[in-house]
Amino acid sequence: MFPEFCDLITQLKSNDAHFVSLFQQHNALDQQVKRMVSRTEPATPEEIEKLKKEKLRLKDEIYILLKKAAQD
Repeated sequence: MFPEFCDLITQLKSNDAHFVSLFQQHNALDQQVKRMVSRTEPATPEEIEKLKKEKLRLKDEIYILLKKAAQD
């Protein structure tokens, strides 16, 4: 996710607890969606769609934080 911000992500993961929390939530949702899509975890299409939207919301929030940190 966001390879252009690789160094900045590493930096924020070491000193920004809010960023770490968002990043971990996104990764956990990503894994859960993958399990649901591959049918190793039961889910309805609606549940999968809801999680995908939440994952996208987190990704947008992470991107905003990255853009702000890049400007500082």
